[in-house]
Amino acid sequence: MKKKGKKTKRLTAAEQDPSANEPDLKKQKAEGEEEEEEEEKEGEMNQELTPEEKRTLERKLKKERKKEQKKLMREAGVVSKKEEIKKPSGSELALEYLMSWSENPKEWKFQKTRQTWLLLHMYDKDKVPKEYFSILLRYLEGLQGSARTITVQKAEALVKEYDASGTEDPSLLEKRERIRNVLQLLS
Repeated sequence: MKKKGKKTKRLTAAEQDPSANEPDLKKQKAEGEEEEEEEEKEGEMNQELTPEEKRTLERKLKKERKKEQKKLMREAGVVSKKEEIKKPSGSELALEYLMSWSENPKEWKFQKTRQTWLLLHMYDKDKVPKEYFSILLRYLEGLQGSARTITVQKAEALVKEYDASGTEDPSLLEKRERIRNVLQLLS
């Protein structure tokens, strides 16, 4: 018969030396606790689990380890590559698309998502600044098909709505002016 003895944990140098840096000590204790948790989970994993359950548990463990690594890296001040790369916003992409159409028509390529964004936000002076709106009006001259009809219908509906409200809000005045410009152009 074999005797089952208690596992004794070996102390690290930082744990033996009380003058060790506290953050390192906390980090090492956390890592030690993680290892113990993983050993417990792996022990559970080996106790009559189906292959599917084992794979699921392995994925969960891997995800937890990755999450903990990111947390430690954030605490240490290290920025991951994914966080460094900033994707341009929809408005930036749409305005670049419009400028590309204006400045380089031979290399410009139609993109429905960019056109849709422009059509949805063309009346908002914050999203489509004044210098871009004149380019957008030239772009709208070539608008065809259902996009043209729907744009005209929406513009007419907005004019009726603003005329019915009768408010003289300065921000609405500019929006009304833009709507009228679009209607004049497309009608």
